[in-house]
Amino acid sequence: MNTFTRSVDLLQRAMSVNSLRYQVSANNIANAEVPNYKRQEVNFESELKKAFDSEKNPSNFELATNDERHIQVSQKMDFRDVQPRRVTDWTTTANANGNNVDPESEAMNVMKIQLNYRLLAQLENFEFSQVKVAMKK
Repeated sequence: MNTFTRSVDLLQRAMSVNSLRYQVSANNIANAEVPNYKRQEVNFESELKKAFDSEKNPSNFELATNDERHIQVSQKMDFRDVQPRRVTDWTTTANANGNNVDPESEAMNVMKIQLNYRLLAQLENFEFSQVKVAMKK
């Protein structure tokens, strides 16, 4: 896969994850007063980093397996197979009613998500503008 295709694919995946983060934060804000509601967040970057690390540093140690359900130790992960996960924070309680949503921090999170989305859109626009320049020459 060439670098342009990989870059555009990563940018589109990041934009999709940002959209999911926006929905999760909006859901957290909407449920800020619901008793015993636990806030959620999206985990994506750590799994993506594992996939990139497995591409860079393949291990020489391999387990012999005869079934795909067996544990794979050194299997190379493809970054396109990484999916975002919703994670619920069960460990904290911020309010007396058992709810752990802080509406102010969630509102700040929404602003950060919007700025991040804008930046990703500009980066994707830059990638395509580079192609346009190369095609004109």
